[in-house]
Amino acid sequence: MSQYQVSDRAKFDLTVIVLALLTAFGPLSIDMYLPAFGDIAADFGTPSNRVELSLTSFFLGLFIGQLLYGTASDRFGRKPPLYFGVTLFIVASFACAFAPNLETLIVLRFLQAVGSCAGLVIARAMVRDLYTPQASAQVFSFLILVMGVAPILAPLAGAYVTVAWGWPAIFLIIGAVGIACMATVHLRLPETHAPNPSIRIRDSLPIYWTVLRDPSFLRYSLSGGIAQAGMFAYITASPLVFIEHFGMSPTSYSWLFGMNAVGIIGLSQFNAWLLTRRESRKILNLSLPLLGVIAIVLIIAGWQGFGMIGVIIPLFLYVSTLGLVFPNAMAGALAEQQQRAGSASAVTGSLQFLIAGVMSAVVNVLGHYHPLAMVFVMGGCGLTAVLVYRLLRRE
Repeated sequence: MSQYQVSDRAKFDLTVIVLALLTAFGPLSIDMYLPAFGDIAADFGTPSNRVELSLTSFFLGLFIGQLLYGTASDRFGRKPPLYFGVTLFIVASFACAFAPNLETLIVLRFLQAVGSCAGLVIARAMVRDLYTPQASAQVFSFLILVMGVAPILAPLAGAYVTVAWGWPAIFLIIGAVGIACMATVHLRLPETHAPNPSIRIRDSLPIYWTVLRDPSFLRYSLSGGIAQAGMFAYITASPLVFIEHFGMSPTSYSWLFGMNAVGIIGLSQFNAWLLTRRESRKILNLSLPLLGVIAIVLIIAGWQGFGMIGVIIPLFLYVSTLGLVFPNAMAGALAEQQQRAGSASAVTGSLQFLIAGVMSAVVNVLGHYHPLAMVFVMGGCGLTAVLVYRLLRRE
């Protein structure tokens, strides 16, 4: 049970800032090394598209790893599993810097992702420990604000670090960030959930299955996860689309990546303002169909060959609209799961990154046949998210 009284007013205090930093582990680990794909491929003597497999393995680790922390955080409290995960993240990050070949890097990226999952799962569960569903949607909007800083700064930093010291330095820096976060968690993050001996780890699968059978949870979690998978298709394929196909420099690509991050930050903060005036569910009812319309425009832009600018505009609108969709979908998924918030957070996160991993692999394969496969996968994700949200609606 929660050790704090659940609040119906979102407070952006030090606890929420620390939670936001923990959720930034994943985006930082993904975005900072994207500009280094070409250098990694050159060092290992492999095609650039094979380096994408290190991103796919990271997504796979995010899927599997989150299931390790859900029931554990409900059973032992939030902080002990968090200590384990952050430690694994730190060790794997430093090991990535010394990977002797691409195959080893792929395995280490998987372990790095498993470690980063602790921050993702437990931060979401702590938000649900502390806040009502409406207030938690506001807090999730703030988490997106902090997470959004990573896509702005990380690719730029990664590009300059790669030029100055080489791509291994990227992982050394990420490991150092992990150490700083570990110290902050130990010194400043409170425990929000008392250990519950009645929960048994061996019952994890039945608990997860109970969560999955909840129609409301499934509706919000699937629609939000499928919509977000479009962004991960973009993250996976955009270096090849913009650097190799359209001929952008790595630095210009980093600025483009940052521009899209500004879009999602802006609309996530607009969403926080809207939540003081409208119900979370009503905002989602409007923002998901809007995402579907943008998805259609994106598909048309790719199909008709509108060129780089013709792709960048709907791409920006798609990524930005996720700032309205994702916080409200996450709040809806966890709304009725307070007693098992850790398990529900793990299941929704694993579902989302399972879908993201599949889309990452799909765009990798389709990229061999069409240079703009990314836009078709993104468009398909947007339309499917709308369809799932409508079909799973409770009458």
